[in-house]
Amino acid sequence: MALIEKTDDSWSNEDKFDLTEIFVTPDTSSADLQDLKIGFLIHDVSRLRRIAFDHLMKPLGITRAQWWVIAHLSRDDGMVQTELAELLDIGKAALGGMVDRLEAGGWVHRRPDALDRRIKRVFLAPAAHEVIRKMQAVEQQQNRDMLKGFSRESRAYLADMLARLRRNLQPE
Repeated sequence: MALIEKTDDSWSNEDKFDLTEIFVTPDTSSADLQDLKIGFLIHDVSRLRRIAFDHLMKPLGITRAQWWVIAHLSRDDGMVQTELAELLDIGKAALGGMVDRLEAGGWVHRRPDALDRRIKRVFLAPAAHEVIRKMQAVEQQQNRDMLKGFSRESRAYLADMLARLRRNLQPE
């Protein structure tokens, strides 16, 4: 495990981070170390946010995989199962099992496509709409807590920077 700490004024002593999976050589520049820190922080913030949201969803009886499917269907109800698997970056079989469990729980239902009956579309069941409202309320509170101390301008700047990162990572 390699702990890296930047010692100039731009990073505090609390800015240590674990680079166990990243090889850092003695000639790694300060800019490269800062870039590594940014990548680590993006990953860690995303991980911590998911863990916190999972904890908040537990009383609703929804797992991470389930809320992820429900959230995507809330934006595009009636998706083809294969498209949903691709969007979630999981295998078709794994999604099929997840949809089976969601269907058994009364959250979704499948219907054949109107033009090609071999294609299955996944739709939210009425029970899912109530849980979506609860998920949205929980997410809004989590966002308020997470962004506490950020001005509106800082929030807008952060959103712009993250959107730029996302654009840079998307294939052309």
